[in-house]
Amino acid sequence: MKPEPGTDSEVRLPLTEHLDELRQRLIRSLVAMGLGTVLCYSRAETLYQILLAPLTKQLPVDSRLIFTELTEAFLTYFKLALWGGFVLASPVIFYQAWKFISPGLFRKERRVLILFSACSTAALLSGMAFGYFVAAPSIFSFFLAFGGSTIVAMPSMKEALSLILRLLLIFGVMFELPLVMFLAGRVGILSPDLLRRGRKVAIVGVFLLGAVLSPPDAVSQILVAVPIYALYEVGILLCALGARRHKG
Repeated sequence: MKPEPGTDSEVRLPLTEHLDELRQRLIRSLVAMGLGTVLCYSRAETLYQILLAPLTKQLPVDSRLIFTELTEAFLTYFKLALWGGFVLASPVIFYQAWKFISPGLFRKERRVLILFSACSTAALLSGMAFGYFVAAPSIFSFFLAFGGSTIVAMPSMKEALSLILRLLLIFGVMFELPLVMFLAGRVGILSPDLLRRGRKVAIVGVFLLGAVLSPPDAVSQILVAVPIYALYEVGILLCALGARRHKG
């Protein structure tokens, strides 16, 4: 007799059935990503213009993005379409992953996983938005300032896309820091007291990181460093919450 869904009973299936279910869910995820990629490629030029707006808005009047290889434009748009396809298909991908692992979880674990997935997604999107609206304009402005009357910036469309995607990924991952600190406190790896004692080191570290990730002017470094340090303080609070749950 099979247990009722949502109970704490465990459903045991043969290995072949697990593999068959995994194959079906992978196929559904790939189909969803393929459809998303096709849709994004049909709007690739518009998506590219939106994504590179922090750069193109600051280009000199006599400058524009270029491609220097015959296949560069196609491959750049295709790369962008793949990224966009994954983003569009991510709800389907996450749902398929959830449906695959959920039978092996208890009801409480399922609720925690859903909450953690939602918070992780929100943190990632917040970090990418910060990178797009705050960090990227300052970084592009710094590099474009090297142009002059004899040197005109004409960035490669491939390199420009790679740079903006790297920035979005870096800041997206950074904004996951508080959740990582919560989990570390939850399992007893970190303690909030240790993090509080490390505040001075953290302040120096985030300003050094801000100097690396932003142009060498004080305003840009502060715009990048202050939010990162704020994440550290939020992480201390979440670590303390996780530590209390660990002791409980």
